[in-house]
Amino acid sequence: MDEYLQKLKQEVAKALEPKNIMVTDINFREEKKYKFLTIELDKLGGIDLDTIVDATDIINPIVDKYDFIEDSFILDVISKKQGDGKSE
Repeated sequence: MDEYLQKLKQEVAKALEPKNIMVTDINFREEKKYKFLTIELDKLGGIDLDTIVDATDIINPIVDKYDFIEDSFILDVISKKQGDGKSE
């Protein structure tokens, strides 16, 4: 799983680089009956909701290309919370 996540992080980072968006973290976790693929983004000066939406449109086909789980999961694209280094 870690190898997949690193490859995915590299591909997503490369696709978002022209928009000056950085991938700060990526992880896959299960909570109760749900599975989440969370991709945390940041941008110099902060990142707004419109940028998250645009980035998600770029990320979705990349995640689909590297389909690594047979079960369904929720793609959660989030911004890095400013100040403490933890995600929102």
